[in-house]
Amino acid sequence: MNVDRIIHLAAGSMVLTSVALSSFAQPEWIWLAIFVGANLAQSGLTNFCPMATLLRKIGVSDNKDRCS
Repeated sequence: MNVDRIIHLAAGSMVLTSVALSSFAQPEWIWLAIFVGANLAQSGLTNFCPMATLLRKIGVSDNKDRCS
């Protein structure tokens, strides 16, 4: 897995989990989805993603090849 796929998987999972928790547990969990969405939006505008930086520092491949 490369950095982009990990970020997409983590962000999607966090949003889905947040929506489920806000529906079935506490409505305040929706703030997690808002935070993730805002972070994705700023990343798209500024091309800076803290999670991508962290993943690269721990050695995750930045290879864009779909076959590996």
